Amino acid sequence: MYEQFFADEQFNNRDFSKDEFETADYENCSFINCNFSGCDLSGSRFTECDFDECDLSNSKLQKTALQDCHFSNCKLIGLNFDHCECFGFSISAEDSVFDHSIFYNINLSGTRIVNSRFRNTDLSACDLSNSDLSGCDFQDSIFEKTNLEKANLKDAKHYNIDPENNKISGARFSIPEVTGLLYKYKLRID
Repeated sequence: MYEQFFADEQFNNRDFSKDEFETADYENCSFINCNFSGCDLSGSRFTECDFDECDLSNSKLQKTALQDCHFSNCKLIGLNFDHCECFGFSISAEDSVFDHSIFYNINLSGTRIVNSRFRNTDLSACDLSNSDLSGCDFQDSIFEKTNLEKANLKDAKHYNIDPENNKISGARFSIPEVTGLLYKYKLRID
């Protein structure tokens, strides 16, 4: 049980990296232009919350619940999403940065994360089946035993996905980026 409960509140221009962030249950709250950089969000629960133009980089997420949360134009750099509470974990995003983050063994089936950047991000054993990942940049990201069945990677770029070590049946890719499926074969395609 949480000591504090916030519902239907809007937090604008807050710098939680300087003000102490309060571990609490946040339901249907909006965070606009807030700085959570380096904050300890451990044990907090965010349900149906929107984050717009926020920086959550290098925050601690131990047992943090993210349920039906949406991120727009946010920085989520260096986050260990695999430390989050897995029950009910559900996020969506657009135009956001997930560089150097870890999604190991996270179920993101059916999620929509578009036009976002995942540079040097670990997506190993992640379930991204039926997800919309269109327009994303996956430069130097790790796909190992990742489920991408029926995922939409149209206009996604810089990915190196080994079809023998990942599930890709029914996934959608664009030309010429689809050559990222052949990377391990060191082919010369003219």
